Parts: sequence; structure tokens; C-alpha cells
Amino acid sequence: MHKMNKFHDIFLDLEKKIRDDVYPVNSLLPSENQLMKIYNVSRETIRKALVLLINAGYIQKKQGKGSIVINYHKFDFPISGLTSYKELKDAQHIYSKTIIAELSLTRPTEQLARQTGWSTQDTIWRLVRQREIDGEKVILDKDFLLKSIIPDLPLEEAENSIYQYFENELGLKIGFAQKEITAEPVTEEDKALMDLGDSTHVVVVRSVVHLEDTQCFEYTESRHRLDKFKFVDFARRRQLN
Repeated sequence: MHKMNKFHDIFLDLEKKIRDDVYPVNSLLPSENQLMKIYNVSRETIRKALVLLINAGYIQKKQGKGSIVINYHKFDFPISGLTSYKELKDAQHIYSKTIIAELSLTRPTEQLARQTGWSTQDTIWRLVRQREIDGEKVILDKDFLLKSIIPDLPLEEAENSIYQYFENELGLKIGFAQKEITAEPVTEEDKALMDLGDSTHVVVVRSVVHLEDTQCFEYTESRHRLDKFKFVDFARRRQLN
């Protein structure tokens, strides 16, 4: 195992063993002490690997019992990969246009800081993009990105694919996202920047995105017209070729 990625390698090994029923649903994983001996690593490394398993929906912690393998097939809809909008668009042959409505520097609100673990004194990018499909602006994407990790965000990259820029140009390793999906009343911003017709609500997908080292670098809020949304519960990064 490479030193920098030990916890991620352990996560992948435990994930494979869960999927291969070495650790079946409702069984307990070995204790932290046992895992430390099995993989010859520190407790901190084991705990980071277990956090990835929790976030991926494979285990949950039970007080006094340890880590229990849960039914990772429980979702009503298939789990999609953590792909960029451009990759999804290209893979599904959707004719779409991206319009940059805003690209600015700001600081996190207290609420955003709580959701991401950032400081209200951090500098972040605020990127607002309209997604136009068949001549209608049906998706409004709002991205908040930590400037200490994304030092520069060229307009042409924001119009194309920020994930492609992050990975190919900045060398970032995007790991996983925690997602929340809700239906909410339209806002004045929605009315101004989206073609909503008679819609009174939008589907909002909020994502807290982490690098492979578990550091949060991005918070996104993607607002969809009701007839254009697709449910995703948890996604790990996967590029579509």
C-alpha cells in the first residue's frame, strides 16, 4: 500500500470483502484493534477507512457493538457515479448549453461553513451556471469551491467541465460526495435564471464533495425543473469514457 493512500486502499479491500460476502449483511466487521493488526496501520488510518465505508452506505456504527454491515442494496434507484454534468451530457447525447451567470470570490456563510467544515474566513469561489436543454434553462447549478484548493478558475474551464480541469490540470483526486435531495418552492433567483413555466417547485440536489483524502473542497446546489431530475443518493467519482 502507498503510504498516502493506505486508508483508501483499506476501504477498497473492505468494500470488496463486503461485496464478496466475506463480511455479509448484518455481520460485524473486525474491531478497530483487529483491523489495525490485519492491515498493520494506526487507529487513525482505520477510522478514516471506516468513515469512507459509512459514507458509501456499507456499514453503520452501533454503540457497544462496532461496525455492522448494512444492506447496501437498499436504495430504490440505482446509484450513479459521481460524474460531471458534461460527462453525463456527452454519454447520453444531450444537446445542452452552459451559461455562466456568475463567477466571483466570496466567503462562506455560517450555514455553509457548518455544512462543509470550512471557516467563515475562508475565500471561496461562487460559480452559478444555467444549463439549457432544447432551448430551455431547466437546471441551475451553484458551486462553492475552496480557493486554497482551487487557486484559479478560468471562465472557459467553468463553461466546459470543472471536474476535467480539477483532475487533469490541477491533479486533484476527487473521492466521494454526500448528497441530499429535496423538493422545494421556487425562489426569485429560480424565476430569474430558469425557464419554469407553471412549475411552483424545483428538485434540489445538494452535494458536499470530498477529495480522496476526505477533505471537503466543494459544495454544490443543483436546482432542477421537476421533469428533468434524476435521483442519486450517494455517488463516488467515476469518469465516463
